[in-house]
Amino acid sequence: MAGLISPKPLSYLQQQQQHQFSAYQQRAMSGYSDTPSIGSSNLVHHLPHQQLAAGMIPNALAMQEERIYMLVIDLMDPATREGALLELSKKREQYDDLALVLWHSFGIMPALLQEIVSVYPLLSPPNLTAHVSNRVCNALALLQCVASHSETRQLFLNAHIPLFLYPFLNTTSKTRPFEYLRLTSLGVIGALVKQNDNNAVIHFLLSTEIIPLCLRIMETGSELSKTVAIFIVQKILLDETGLTYICHTYERFYAVGTVLSNMVNQLVETQAVRLLKHVVRCYLRLSDNTRAREALRACLPEPLRDQTFSQLLKGDMVTKRCLTTLLTNLNEQ
Repeated sequence: MAGLISPKPLSYLQQQQQHQFSAYQQRAMSGYSDTPSIGSSNLVHHLPHQQLAAGMIPNALAMQEERIYMLVIDLMDPATREGALLELSKKREQYDDLALVLWHSFGIMPALLQEIVSVYPLLSPPNLTAHVSNRVCNALALLQCVASHSETRQLFLNAHIPLFLYPFLNTTSKTRPFEYLRLTSLGVIGALVKQNDNNAVIHFLLSTEIIPLCLRIMETGSELSKTVAIFIVQKILLDETGLTYICHTYERFYAVGTVLSNMVNQLVETQAVRLLKHVVRCYLRLSDNTRAREALRACLPEPLRDQTFSQLLKGDMVTKRCLTTLLTNLNEQ
């Protein structure tokens, strides 16, 4: 756990707050000279309401940041944590440096992990209420913020924090609280793989057996959970290490291929175009591997070979092109 606790004290928040407030004050006053030239034509046009408006914007930003810092401090107190989790999860996209504040503030990451671990006893037997699920999902939303930021993503991985989410992904209950919990947990992993430079992320995920968890959700989850899970698998496949890993043994390829084939058969009924896009892209990427391409010639689902999805993909030229390329790859000797 040593890697999860930053040595920076809680006073870091107050120091940051004072620094930001001073910076905004300077910015607010920088547009005005203390002793303007008498000949300045601007002098007669500086109306009071214009000066007020110029100063209100920085002050409003400073007040917003102050509110963010106070909410982060509230995470340390179990009595105020639930409300702070809710408010910060709503505001996480309004403050670009929230991930840095969360990570570098003493005790905050352990507090978020405490929220997650406290739910474990409710997973088996399944006894998760909507209220508890919402609370832990708000904590997960803040972890997703940390996982998304370029300066905290690697630190997040180094601390192995995604492992704390795997028990949630391993649940099978189809009730709404559990489905919401799985979906939000997938969102954290999705935030990790969404970045362009994924090599370290892919190595970590492959070493922690994320693929079996995603495959099960791809088969049994809701449409939204299936979409996020297959997105993660697709991003792993797009990495050369990920493609080699999945195609290295027959068992791994068979596991992925079987789930994708079952999804195609389900899509014939559900006509879920978002899922179909990801399925086609996964098959296309698999066809880049020589051994996988040989296997796909025999096991590619028939609905992808005929015109079963032609109407569904009528307006999606990108996916139609991917499907055409896939079939061309498989027809080449």
